[in-house]
Amino acid sequence: MTTAYWCVLAAALLPYFNVAFAKSRRDFDNAAPRTWLAGLEGWRARAHWAHQNAFEAFPPFAAAVIIAHLAQAPQGRIDTLALSFIAARVFYSLFYVLDKPTLRSIFWTAGFACVAGLFVIAA
Repeated sequence: MTTAYWCVLAAALLPYFNVAFAKSRRDFDNAAPRTWLAGLEGWRARAHWAHQNAFEAFPPFAAAVIIAHLAQAPQGRIDTLALSFIAARVFYSLFYVLDKPTLRSIFWTAGFACVAGLFVIAA
């Protein structure tokens, strides 16, 4: 399995790390988690929002990696872009939780550029 495919697995797991921070309170209500999460504030709410955004970012990334592989793009470039995407998403989540919107947006853009780059090298 290629490094880029491992990155797809990492991207699939990232949302769960974000939500683990959001749910890290003793009063978490597993009987009504969506209602409980909707009432969060501060950094926990931002961790939940990062969790939701990670799910939104996953499909285009996974598709881009698969398409780049199918198009037989250079493996080194695929791996570099995939690793860069994961790094960008980790920093995106960190800056989301820390309430640094400008840095968050920069890393969101970097992640998006990686996805676009995967499609470009597949062309």
